[in-house]
Amino acid sequence: MISLNIEKTLGFISKENVFAYEAQVKAAQEALENGTGKGNDFLGWLHLPSSITKEHLADLKATAQTLRNNCEVVVVAGIGGSYLGARAVIEALSNSFTWLQDKKTAPVILYAGHNIGEDYLYELTEYLKDKKFGVINISKSGTTTETALAFRLLKKQCEDQRGKDMAKKVIVAITDAQKGAARVTADNEGYKSFIIPDNVGGRFSVLTPVGLLPIAIAGFDIEKLVAGAVAMEKACGKDVPFAENPAAIYAATRNELYKNGKKIEILVNYNPKLHYVSEWWKQLYGESEGKENKGIFPAAVDFSTDLHSMGQWIQEGERTIYETVISVEKTQHSLQVPSDEANLDGLNFLAGKHVDEVNKMAELGTQLAHVDGGVPNMRIVIPALNEESIGGLLYFFEIACGISGYILGVNPFNQPGVEAYKKNMFALLNKPGYEEESKAIQARL
Repeated sequence: MISLNIEKTLGFISKENVFAYEAQVKAAQEALENGTGKGNDFLGWLHLPSSITKEHLADLKATAQTLRNNCEVVVVAGIGGSYLGARAVIEALSNSFTWLQDKKTAPVILYAGHNIGEDYLYELTEYLKDKKFGVINISKSGTTTETALAFRLLKKQCEDQRGKDMAKKVIVAITDAQKGAARVTADNEGYKSFIIPDNVGGRFSVLTPVGLLPIAIAGFDIEKLVAGAVAMEKACGKDVPFAENPAAIYAATRNELYKNGKKIEILVNYNPKLHYVSEWWKQLYGESEGKENKGIFPAAVDFSTDLHSMGQWIQEGERTIYETVISVEKTQHSLQVPSDEANLDGLNFLAGKHVDEVNKMAELGTQLAHVDGGVPNMRIVIPALNEESIGGLLYFFEIACGISGYILGVNPFNQPGVEAYKKNMFALLNKPGYEEESKAIQARL
Protein backbone atom coordinates (compact mmCIF):
# COMPACT_ATOMS: atom_id res chain seq x y z
CA MET A 1 0.00 0.00 0.00
CA ILE A 2 1.11 3.55 -0.70
CA SER A 3 2.20 5.68 2.26
CA LEU A 4 2.55 9.46 2.60
CA ASN A 5 4.94 11.29 4.94
CA ILE A 6 4.62 15.06 5.45
CA GLU A 7 7.08 15.41 8.36
CA LYS A 8 9.60 17.33 6.23
CA THR A 9 7.02 20.07 5.55
CA LEU A 10 6.44 20.80 9.23
CA GLY A 11 9.31 23.23 9.67
CA PHE A 12 7.50 25.44 7.16
CA ILE A 13 3.84 24.84 8.02
CA SER A 14 2.27 23.40 11.16
CA LYS A 15 0.52 20.07 11.55
CA GLU A 16 -2.30 21.91 13.33
CA ASN A 17 -2.89 24.05 10.23
CA VAL A 18 -2.87 21.00 7.96
CA PHE A 19 -5.38 19.24 10.22
CA ALA A 20 -7.48 22.42 10.30
CA TYR A 21 -8.43 21.53 6.70
CA GLU A 22 -10.40 18.51 7.92
CA ALA A 23 -13.79 20.23 7.55
CA GLN A 24 -12.92 21.57 4.07
CA VAL A 25 -11.72 18.14 2.99
CA LYS A 26 -14.90 16.55 4.34
CA ALA A 27 -16.99 19.08 2.43
CA ALA A 28 -15.01 18.37 -0.76
CA GLN A 29 -15.48 14.61 -0.29
CA GLU A 30 -19.21 15.06 0.24
CA ALA A 31 -19.45 17.23 -2.87
CA LEU A 32 -17.65 14.56 -4.89
CA GLU A 33 -19.78 11.72 -3.51
CA ASN A 34 -23.09 13.56 -3.85
CA GLY A 35 -22.30 15.28 -7.14
CA THR A 36 -23.07 18.71 -5.73
CA GLY A 37 -19.82 20.48 -6.63
CA LYS A 38 -18.56 22.22 -9.74
CA GLY A 39 -18.07 19.94 -12.76
CA ASN A 40 -20.33 17.24 -11.27
CA ASP A 41 -21.08 15.86 -14.74
CA PHE A 42 -17.47 14.60 -14.89
CA LEU A 43 -17.29 12.40 -11.80
CA GLY A 44 -17.35 9.02 -13.55
CA TRP A 45 -13.75 8.32 -12.46
CA LEU A 46 -14.60 8.50 -8.74
CA HIS A 47 -15.79 4.89 -8.33
CA LEU A 48 -14.54 3.67 -11.68
CA PRO A 49 -12.04 1.11 -10.31
CA SER A 50 -14.62 -0.76 -8.22
CA SER A 51 -17.21 -0.67 -11.01
CA ILE A 52 -15.03 -2.35 -13.68
CA THR A 53 -16.46 -5.81 -14.44
CA LYS A 54 -14.63 -9.04 -15.21
CA GLU A 55 -16.52 -9.16 -18.51
CA HIS A 56 -15.20 -5.73 -19.51
CA LEU A 57 -11.63 -6.72 -18.67
CA ALA A 58 -12.06 -9.99 -20.61
CA ASP A 59 -13.27 -8.05 -23.67
CA LEU A 60 -10.27 -5.72 -23.46
CA LYS A 61 -7.86 -8.63 -23.05
CA ALA A 62 -9.36 -10.49 -26.03
CA THR A 63 -8.98 -7.40 -28.25
CA ALA A 64 -5.45 -6.90 -26.95
CA GLN A 65 -4.64 -10.50 -27.87
CA THR A 66 -5.91 -9.97 -31.42
CA LEU A 67 -3.50 -7.06 -31.86
CA ARG A 68 -0.67 -8.94 -30.13
CA ASN A 69 -1.17 -11.84 -32.55
CA ASN A 70 -1.28 -9.67 -35.67
CA CYS A 71 1.07 -6.75 -35.00
CA GLU A 72 4.77 -6.11 -34.50
CA VAL A 73 4.00 -2.48 -33.65
CA VAL A 74 0.88 -0.77 -32.28
CA VAL A 75 0.59 3.01 -32.58
CA VAL A 76 -1.49 4.76 -29.93
CA ALA A 77 -2.98 7.88 -31.54
CA GLY A 78 -4.08 10.36 -28.88
CA ILE A 79 -3.10 13.54 -27.06
CA GLY A 80 -3.15 14.67 -23.42
CA GLY A 81 -5.20 12.32 -21.29
CA SER A 82 -5.83 10.15 -24.33
CA TYR A 83 -2.25 8.87 -24.27
CA LEU A 84 -0.36 10.03 -21.17
CA GLY A 85 -1.95 7.54 -18.76
CA ALA A 86 -1.22 4.56 -20.98
CA ARG A 87 2.32 5.75 -21.63
CA ALA A 88 2.93 6.41 -17.92
CA VAL A 89 1.99 2.83 -16.99
CA ILE A 90 3.69 1.15 -19.95
CA GLU A 91 6.99 2.98 -19.45
CA ALA A 92 6.92 2.41 -15.68
CA LEU A 93 6.50 -1.35 -16.11
CA SER A 94 8.55 -2.02 -19.27
CA ASN A 95 12.13 -3.17 -19.59
CA SER A 96 13.98 0.02 -20.56
CA PHE A 97 15.60 -1.68 -23.56
CA THR A 98 12.94 -4.13 -24.78
CA TRP A 99 12.30 -2.17 -27.97
CA LEU A 100 15.95 -2.66 -29.00
CA GLN A 101 15.86 -6.43 -28.60
CA ASP A 102 15.33 -8.78 -31.55
CA LYS A 103 13.06 -11.21 -29.69
CA LYS A 104 10.02 -9.38 -28.37
CA THR A 105 7.23 -10.84 -26.28
CA ALA A 106 4.79 -8.02 -27.10
CA PRO A 107 4.32 -5.47 -29.88
CA VAL A 108 6.36 -2.29 -29.67
CA ILE A 109 4.05 0.53 -28.52
CA LEU A 110 4.61 3.87 -30.27
CA TYR A 111 2.74 7.14 -29.98
CA ALA A 112 1.33 9.63 -32.48
CA GLY A 113 -1.26 12.37 -32.53
CA HIS A 114 0.33 14.15 -29.56
CA ASN A 115 2.19 16.70 -31.69
CA ILE A 116 2.12 18.28 -35.16
CA GLY A 117 5.73 17.51 -36.00
CA GLU A 118 6.15 16.83 -39.71
CA ASP A 119 9.56 15.24 -39.24
CA TYR A 120 8.23 13.07 -36.37
CA LEU A 121 5.31 11.83 -38.45
CA TYR A 122 7.44 11.30 -41.54
CA GLU A 123 9.99 9.28 -39.55
CA LEU A 124 7.20 7.26 -37.91
CA THR A 125 5.57 6.40 -41.26
CA GLU A 126 9.00 5.47 -42.67
CA TYR A 127 9.68 3.18 -39.70
CA LEU A 128 6.31 1.48 -40.17
CA LYS A 129 6.83 0.79 -43.90
CA ASP A 130 8.05 -2.78 -43.42
CA LYS A 131 6.17 -3.47 -40.17
CA LYS A 132 2.94 -5.29 -39.44
CA PHE A 133 1.31 -2.50 -37.47
CA GLY A 134 -2.01 -1.64 -35.91
CA VAL A 135 -3.53 1.56 -34.56
CA ILE A 136 -5.60 2.54 -31.52
CA ASN A 137 -7.40 5.78 -32.33
CA ILE A 138 -8.31 7.51 -29.05
CA SER A 139 -10.51 10.57 -29.39
CA LYS A 140 -13.93 11.48 -28.00
CA SER A 141 -14.72 13.78 -30.93
CA GLY A 142 -12.49 12.43 -33.68
CA THR A 143 -11.73 16.02 -34.70
CA THR A 144 -8.87 16.94 -32.34
CA THR A 145 -6.40 18.31 -34.88
CA GLU A 146 -3.22 16.57 -33.73
CA THR A 147 -4.81 13.14 -33.35
CA ALA A 148 -7.12 13.31 -36.40
CA LEU A 149 -4.21 14.34 -38.62
CA ALA A 150 -2.02 11.46 -37.41
CA PHE A 151 -4.88 8.94 -37.68
CA ARG A 152 -5.65 10.02 -41.25
CA LEU A 153 -2.04 9.25 -42.21
CA LEU A 154 -1.88 5.96 -40.25
CA LYS A 155 -5.26 4.66 -41.47
CA LYS A 156 -4.26 5.11 -45.11
CA GLN A 157 -0.84 3.54 -44.56
CA CYS A 158 -2.29 0.57 -42.68
CA GLU A 159 -4.87 -0.07 -45.42
CA ASP A 160 -2.26 0.32 -48.19
CA GLN A 161 0.24 -2.02 -46.50
CA ARG A 162 -2.02 -4.62 -44.94
CA GLY A 163 -5.19 -4.49 -47.04
CA LYS A 164 -8.59 -3.25 -45.94
CA ASP A 165 -9.66 -6.53 -44.36
CA MET A 166 -6.61 -6.84 -42.11
CA ALA A 167 -6.69 -3.11 -41.33
CA LYS A 168 -10.21 -3.59 -39.91
CA LYS A 169 -8.82 -6.24 -37.55
CA VAL A 170 -5.92 -4.14 -36.28
CA ILE A 171 -7.46 -0.67 -36.05
CA VAL A 172 -9.42 -0.09 -32.85
CA ALA A 173 -11.41 3.02 -31.95
CA ILE A 174 -11.82 4.29 -28.40
CA THR A 175 -14.37 7.07 -28.64
CA ASP A 176 -17.81 8.40 -27.78
CA ALA A 177 -20.68 5.92 -27.55
CA GLN A 178 -22.85 7.61 -30.17
CA LYS A 179 -21.52 10.82 -31.67
CA GLY A 180 -18.44 12.32 -33.31
CA ALA A 181 -16.26 11.69 -36.33
CA ALA A 182 -14.30 8.82 -34.75
CA ARG A 183 -17.55 7.02 -33.86
CA VAL A 184 -18.89 7.42 -37.42
CA THR A 185 -15.60 6.16 -38.91
CA ALA A 186 -15.53 3.16 -36.55
CA ASP A 187 -19.11 2.22 -37.43
CA ASN A 188 -18.62 2.74 -41.16
CA GLU A 189 -15.35 0.78 -41.30
CA GLY A 190 -16.41 -1.95 -38.89
CA TYR A 191 -13.63 -1.38 -36.35
CA LYS A 192 -13.77 -2.94 -32.92
CA SER A 193 -14.55 -0.04 -30.59
CA PHE A 194 -14.62 0.81 -26.91
CA ILE A 195 -16.40 3.69 -25.22
CA ILE A 196 -14.95 6.67 -23.40
CA PRO A 197 -17.66 7.35 -20.80
CA ASP A 198 -19.30 10.77 -21.14
CA ASN A 199 -18.69 11.50 -17.46
CA VAL A 200 -14.93 10.83 -17.48
CA GLY A 201 -12.59 13.58 -18.65
CA GLY A 202 -9.41 12.70 -20.55
CA ARG A 203 -6.97 13.31 -17.72
CA PHE A 204 -8.98 10.98 -15.45
CA SER A 205 -9.41 8.26 -18.12
CA VAL A 206 -6.42 5.96 -17.55
CA LEU A 207 -8.60 3.21 -16.02
CA THR A 208 -11.06 3.28 -18.95
CA PRO A 209 -10.23 1.50 -22.25
CA VAL A 210 -8.18 4.62 -23.11
CA GLY A 211 -5.43 3.32 -20.82
CA LEU A 212 -6.35 -0.32 -20.23
CA LEU A 213 -6.26 -1.49 -23.87
CA PRO A 214 -2.75 -0.20 -24.73
CA ILE A 215 -1.48 -1.44 -21.36
CA ALA A 216 -2.88 -4.93 -22.04
CA ILE A 217 -1.36 -4.96 -25.54
CA ALA A 218 2.01 -4.11 -24.01
CA GLY A 219 1.71 -7.30 -21.96
CA PHE A 220 0.80 -6.03 -18.52
CA ASP A 221 -1.84 -7.33 -16.12
CA ILE A 222 -4.76 -4.92 -16.21
CA GLU A 223 -6.62 -6.93 -13.56
CA LYS A 224 -3.81 -6.25 -11.07
CA LEU A 225 -3.65 -2.60 -12.15
CA VAL A 226 -7.37 -2.19 -11.46
CA ALA A 227 -7.05 -4.13 -8.16
CA GLY A 228 -4.40 -1.65 -7.00
CA ALA A 229 -6.73 1.23 -7.83
CA VAL A 230 -9.64 -0.49 -6.03
CA ALA A 231 -7.52 -0.85 -2.88
CA MET A 232 -6.64 2.85 -3.03
CA GLU A 233 -10.30 3.79 -3.67
CA LYS A 234 -11.07 2.12 -0.31
CA ALA A 235 -8.04 3.61 1.47
CA CYS A 236 -9.03 7.12 0.35
CA GLY A 237 -12.81 6.77 0.83
CA LYS A 238 -14.84 9.52 2.46
CA ASP A 239 -15.47 7.42 5.59
CA VAL A 240 -11.74 6.91 6.24
CA PRO A 241 -10.69 9.26 9.08
CA PHE A 242 -8.79 12.35 7.91
CA ALA A 243 -5.60 11.39 9.77
CA GLU A 244 -5.53 7.98 8.03
CA ASN A 245 -6.50 9.13 4.54
CA PRO A 246 -3.37 9.83 2.43
CA ALA A 247 -5.27 11.67 -0.32
CA ALA A 248 -6.93 13.95 2.24
CA ILE A 249 -3.60 14.74 3.93
CA TYR A 250 -1.87 15.35 0.56
CA ALA A 251 -4.65 17.70 -0.65
CA ALA A 252 -4.64 19.62 2.65
CA THR A 253 -0.85 19.89 2.86
CA ARG A 254 -0.40 21.19 -0.69
CA ASN A 255 -3.13 23.82 -0.15
CA GLU A 256 -1.55 24.95 3.12
CA LEU A 257 1.86 25.21 1.42
CA TYR A 258 0.25 27.21 -1.42
CA LYS A 259 -1.35 29.57 1.11
CA ASN A 260 2.15 30.09 2.55
CA GLY A 261 3.68 31.20 -0.75
CA LYS A 262 4.77 27.86 -2.19
CA LYS A 263 3.44 28.31 -5.73
CA ILE A 264 5.30 25.48 -7.48
CA GLU A 265 5.13 21.75 -6.72
CA ILE A 266 8.00 19.69 -8.11
CA LEU A 267 7.24 15.98 -8.43
CA VAL A 268 10.50 14.10 -7.90
CA ASN A 269 11.39 10.53 -8.76
CA TYR A 270 14.59 8.55 -8.37
CA ASN A 271 13.64 5.93 -10.95
CA PRO A 272 13.85 6.91 -14.65
CA LYS A 273 10.89 4.65 -15.43
CA LEU A 274 8.60 7.10 -13.61
CA HIS A 275 9.25 9.97 -16.04
CA TYR A 276 5.90 9.63 -17.79
CA VAL A 277 4.03 9.21 -14.51
CA SER A 278 5.27 12.75 -13.84
CA GLU A 279 4.09 13.90 -17.28
CA TRP A 280 0.64 12.41 -16.60
CA TRP A 281 0.58 14.05 -13.14
CA LYS A 282 1.50 17.45 -14.61
CA GLN A 283 -1.54 17.36 -16.88
CA LEU A 284 -3.81 16.07 -14.11
CA TYR A 285 -2.99 18.90 -11.69
CA GLY A 286 -2.19 21.67 -14.18
CA GLU A 287 -5.40 21.25 -16.18
CA SER A 288 -7.52 20.67 -13.07
CA GLU A 289 -6.33 23.55 -10.87
CA GLY A 290 -4.89 26.18 -13.20
CA LYS A 291 -7.95 28.45 -13.38
CA GLU A 292 -9.17 31.90 -12.33
CA ASN A 293 -5.56 33.06 -11.94
CA LYS A 294 -5.07 30.43 -9.22
CA GLY A 295 -3.35 27.09 -8.89
CA ILE A 296 -0.03 25.50 -7.97
CA PHE A 297 2.29 25.14 -10.99
CA PRO A 298 3.14 21.44 -11.46
CA ALA A 299 6.75 20.75 -12.45
CA ALA A 300 8.79 17.55 -12.40
CA VAL A 301 12.38 16.35 -12.23
CA ASP A 302 14.11 12.99 -12.65
CA PHE A 303 16.75 12.54 -9.95
CA SER A 304 19.59 12.03 -9.63
CA THR A 305 19.92 13.05 -13.33
CA ASP A 306 18.40 16.51 -12.88
CA LEU A 307 20.38 17.24 -9.73
CA HIS A 308 23.16 18.01 -12.20
CA SER A 309 20.99 20.50 -14.10
CA MET A 310 18.14 21.76 -11.89
CA GLY A 311 19.68 20.94 -8.52
CA GLN A 312 21.32 24.35 -8.09
CA TRP A 313 18.05 26.24 -8.63
CA ILE A 314 16.12 23.92 -6.32
CA GLN A 315 18.77 24.29 -3.60
CA GLU A 316 19.26 28.06 -3.75
CA GLY A 317 16.74 29.67 -6.13
CA GLU A 318 13.58 31.59 -5.26
CA ARG A 319 11.87 29.92 -2.30
CA THR A 320 8.47 29.48 -3.96
CA ILE A 321 8.75 25.70 -4.34
CA TYR A 322 8.11 22.48 -2.49
CA GLU A 323 8.86 18.90 -3.54
CA THR A 324 6.78 15.73 -3.52
CA VAL A 325 9.08 12.73 -3.82
CA ILE A 326 7.91 9.37 -5.15
CA SER A 327 10.13 6.70 -3.61
CA VAL A 328 10.08 3.08 -4.81
CA GLU A 329 10.75 0.72 -1.92
CA LYS A 330 12.03 -2.36 -3.80
CA THR A 331 13.74 -2.75 -7.17
CA GLN A 332 12.79 -5.49 -9.63
CA HIS A 333 16.39 -6.62 -10.13
CA SER A 334 19.63 -6.97 -8.19
CA LEU A 335 22.96 -5.41 -9.21
CA GLN A 336 25.97 -4.95 -6.94
CA VAL A 337 28.91 -2.58 -7.32
CA PRO A 338 32.07 -4.59 -8.17
CA SER A 339 35.46 -4.06 -6.54
CA ASP A 340 38.28 -2.65 -8.68
CA GLU A 341 41.92 -3.22 -7.75
CA ALA A 342 43.18 0.13 -9.10
CA ASN A 343 40.25 2.06 -7.56
CA LEU A 344 41.06 5.09 -9.71
CA ASP A 345 37.45 6.30 -9.46
CA GLY A 346 37.59 5.99 -5.65
CA LEU A 347 34.42 3.90 -5.53
CA ASN A 348 35.71 0.83 -3.69
CA PHE A 349 33.94 2.10 -0.56
CA LEU A 350 30.74 1.12 -2.43
CA ALA A 351 31.95 -2.35 -3.46
CA GLY A 352 29.41 -5.04 -2.61
CA LYS A 353 26.57 -2.57 -2.12
CA HIS A 354 23.46 -2.76 -4.26
CA VAL A 355 23.08 0.10 -6.73
CA ASP A 356 19.70 0.91 -5.17
CA GLU A 357 21.34 1.43 -1.77
CA VAL A 358 23.47 4.15 -3.35
CA ASN A 359 20.34 5.60 -4.98
CA LYS A 360 18.44 5.61 -1.66
CA MET A 361 21.27 7.48 0.06
CA ALA A 362 21.27 10.01 -2.80
CA GLU A 363 17.52 10.39 -2.17
CA LEU A 364 17.87 10.87 1.57
CA GLY A 365 20.89 13.17 1.26
CA THR A 366 19.10 15.32 -1.30
CA GLN A 367 15.95 15.57 0.79
CA LEU A 368 17.93 16.73 3.83
CA ALA A 369 19.89 19.27 1.74
CA HIS A 370 16.76 20.68 0.10
CA VAL A 371 14.88 20.98 3.40
CA ASP A 372 17.93 22.75 4.87
CA GLY A 373 17.82 25.02 1.81
CA GLY A 374 14.22 26.04 2.48
CA VAL A 375 12.27 23.53 0.37
CA PRO A 376 9.46 21.62 2.14
CA ASN A 377 9.33 17.94 1.18
CA MET A 378 6.55 15.38 1.09
CA ARG A 379 7.36 11.72 0.44
CA ILE A 380 5.13 9.12 -1.21
CA VAL A 381 6.42 5.55 -0.89
CA ILE A 382 5.20 2.82 -3.24
CA PRO A 383 6.19 -0.82 -2.60
CA ALA A 384 7.54 -1.59 -6.10
CA LEU A 385 7.14 -0.81 -9.78
CA ASN A 386 4.36 -3.29 -10.45
CA GLU A 387 0.77 -3.12 -11.64
CA GLU A 388 -0.83 -2.93 -8.18
CA SER A 389 1.43 -0.11 -6.97
CA ILE A 390 1.04 1.96 -10.12
CA GLY A 391 -2.75 1.45 -10.17
CA GLY A 392 -2.90 2.65 -6.57
CA LEU A 393 -0.64 5.63 -7.23
CA LEU A 394 -2.75 6.81 -10.18
CA TYR A 395 -6.01 6.66 -8.22
CA PHE A 396 -4.37 8.34 -5.20
CA PHE A 397 -3.40 11.32 -7.35
CA GLU A 398 -6.85 11.46 -9.00
CA ILE A 399 -8.89 11.53 -5.80
CA ALA A 400 -6.46 13.94 -4.13
CA CYS A 401 -6.78 16.20 -7.17
CA GLY A 402 -10.57 16.30 -6.91
CA ILE A 403 -10.38 17.17 -3.21
CA SER A 404 -7.59 19.72 -3.69
CA GLY A 405 -9.40 21.49 -6.55
CA TYR A 406 -12.54 21.90 -4.47
CA ILE A 407 -10.52 23.25 -1.53
CA LEU A 408 -8.99 25.78 -3.96
CA GLY A 409 -12.49 26.77 -5.07
CA VAL A 410 -12.20 25.97 -8.80
CA ASN A 411 -13.92 23.46 -11.07
CA PRO A 412 -11.27 20.71 -11.29
CA PHE A 413 -13.06 18.94 -14.15
CA ASN A 414 -13.20 21.48 -16.99
CA GLN A 415 -10.51 23.09 -19.15
CA PRO A 416 -11.91 26.22 -20.80
CA GLY A 417 -8.45 27.71 -21.32
CA VAL A 418 -7.41 24.91 -23.67
CA GLU A 419 -9.75 26.20 -26.39
CA ALA A 420 -7.99 29.58 -26.86
CA TYR A 421 -5.06 28.30 -28.95
CA LYS A 422 -7.37 26.15 -31.09
CA LYS A 423 -9.53 29.11 -32.13
CA ASN A 424 -6.45 31.09 -33.18
CA MET A 425 -4.94 28.11 -35.02
CA PHE A 426 -8.17 27.41 -36.94
CA ALA A 427 -8.47 31.12 -37.85
CA LEU A 428 -4.88 31.19 -39.11
CA LEU A 429 -5.48 28.02 -41.18
CA ASN A 430 -8.71 29.44 -42.65
CA LYS A 431 -10.84 26.57 -41.39
CA PRO A 432 -14.40 26.76 -42.78
CA GLY A 433 -16.69 28.41 -40.24
CA TYR A 434 -13.90 30.62 -38.87
CA GLU A 435 -14.11 33.38 -41.50
CA GLU A 436 -14.79 36.20 -39.01
CA GLU A 437 -12.04 35.02 -36.69
CA SER A 438 -9.67 34.76 -39.68
CA LYS A 439 -10.33 38.39 -40.63
CA ALA A 440 -9.87 39.54 -37.04
CA ILE A 441 -6.61 37.67 -36.52
CA GLN A 442 -5.18 38.81 -39.88
CA ALA A 443 -5.93 42.40 -38.84
CA ARG A 444 -3.97 41.85 -35.62
CA LEU A 445 -1.00 40.50 -37.57
